[in-house]
Amino acid sequence: MHEKLIECVPNFSEGRNMDIIKQITAEIEKVEGVKLLDVDPGADMNRTVVTFIGNPEGVKEAAFNAIKKASELIDMSKHHGSHPRMGATDVCPFVPVSGVTTEECIEISKEVAKRVGEELKIPVYLYEKSATSPERENLAFIRQGEYEALPEKLKKPEWKPDYGPAEFNPKAGATVIGVREFLIAYNISLNTREKLHATDIAFELREKGRSARRPVSKPFYYKGTNILKYKKGEYPCGECDFIGKTIQETIDHCKNVHNYDLTELLKLNGIDPAKPEGKSVKKRGKFKYCKAIGWLVKEYDRAQISINLTNYKVTSMHHVMEEARKLAAERGLVVTGSEIVGLVPYPALLETGKYYLKKQGRSTGVPIKDILETAVQSLGLRDVSDFVIEERVLGLPKFEKDALVEMKLNDFIDEVSRESPAPGGGSIAALAGALGASLSSMVSNLTANKRGSEKVDDILNDAADKAQEIKNKLVKAIDDDTNAFNAFMDAKRLPAKTVEQKAEREKAMLEGLKQAVMVPFNTAVQSMEAIKIAGTVVEYGNPNSITDVGVGAQIAYTGVKGGIYNVLINLKDISDENFVKEMKEKCERLEKEAKSAVEKVLSKVESRIN
Repeated sequence: MHEKLIECVPNFSEGRNMDIIKQITAEIEKVEGVKLLDVDPGADMNRTVVTFIGNPEGVKEAAFNAIKKASELIDMSKHHGSHPRMGATDVCPFVPVSGVTTEECIEISKEVAKRVGEELKIPVYLYEKSATSPERENLAFIRQGEYEALPEKLKKPEWKPDYGPAEFNPKAGATVIGVREFLIAYNISLNTREKLHATDIAFELREKGRSARRPVSKPFYYKGTNILKYKKGEYPCGECDFIGKTIQETIDHCKNVHNYDLTELLKLNGIDPAKPEGKSVKKRGKFKYCKAIGWLVKEYDRAQISINLTNYKVTSMHHVMEEARKLAAERGLVVTGSEIVGLVPYPALLETGKYYLKKQGRSTGVPIKDILETAVQSLGLRDVSDFVIEERVLGLPKFEKDALVEMKLNDFIDEVSRESPAPGGGSIAALAGALGASLSSMVSNLTANKRGSEKVDDILNDAADKAQEIKNKLVKAIDDDTNAFNAFMDAKRLPAKTVEQKAEREKAMLEGLKQAVMVPFNTAVQSMEAIKIAGTVVEYGNPNSITDVGVGAQIAYTGVKGGIYNVLINLKDISDENFVKEMKEKCERLEKEAKSAVEKVLSKVESRIN
């Protein structure tokens, strides 16, 4: 259900010859498990930015193949363009989208870099999160001097590539590969056509801030008449009236009084902290990893704050939206809504939905689609154009169209009743556990966040959250169980005419059987967790819904028993004695625990009824 997705955004040093560009993107499109999302050529820059997504293995293969093709078709010795560049594939970032960690992506970036260096003889530098030293984190630093500087640069020990030869490749140049965060292009709309008003708020939001003015004008800061400048012996603070005699005095003041690094802020604005004289004094912005400007959009007949969020895990959409609403209100403006340009990662929209549910005093233990819809409505994402969650969210948990869980209920019941052995008891056990968890979630949500429920809100909100997690895992297991059985049957049908074929068939059957054991065992484990949640909810839930908890616990117990039955029936065909012994012992302990837990829940339910 939660697909592993990585985005890759390679930049190729060709923006004019569409035939070359198409040959490169064709290498991406031919890889299974990968989808080409966007191809953005720029003739003046002579550069094309390509965006594709896919599973880890597919993205690895597609990235390497595209880099290889670019090295064959692009001759850097003849390349000219307005954008800085150092190679045929100038930079190739990998971005974790869903179901994968940054660490996994870093490993993938290194595997691709190693192949590019060894197989293509191209010098490769790792950057951003993959960097092997702090100096190499910054792409601009690595790319200094560009392609033309490479012959001399590669002779220096400090510029030894992370992978590939320390030798100049005249045709392909050098390549930079690494992992960065997903960039969310996010625009906030205002009820004004005045671009300056949008810019005024943008400068307050963005990390690099703005030039400090005196006197301070409110509510519109930009109306302050005098832009402060650093002078020898006079180094004003951008936040207050303090004036340091040296820049170091002001740096220390900003650190001790305002808790920020003025040196970093000056560098962000392209000012040398050692020689700031003559430059404008800087006032910091509110959010890290936030870039913003104001503009007028004639199509929408209003001004917008155009924002790039370069690390949504630190600064997300709801952070800047709430601050923008506050700043707009101070200026007599109204935020009418917002828009996401392109795609948004599933975890980002999910966290935003949870943020607003909590802000409203509601439970986050509700179905995923309800959480995402809360995010869409709270951000006003349908203000200037439509926003279809299924089309715009990267890594959205989903099932294949022919999955059992996508069937109508009566069709699923009919499918179970047919003469085919799957779906069978394993899938039904998973469904039972999922229903049990759902009922506990329902009673938690019915009880919590109401008048007089304050003492139990935290307990039941936590129970609802956990119940939803269990439910989602068990819903996935409905298809996993059937797929595991089918995989075993496929292995059984493998040819067995030769000694090698027989050995391969037996190995595949054993692996299939073990998978056919582990899937229902996990169903039993998760169903046990659903019973534990019922144990909490029966204590604190609404007494009028106590029977719903009882039904949930009882049917979750069916999930435990059904899962164990399917484990035991498959164990008898497995020759690995240690594995069989271990699984039998685990099942025995789990069944005892589940029986005791469900009896306690049902006892409380029945005592309340009586």
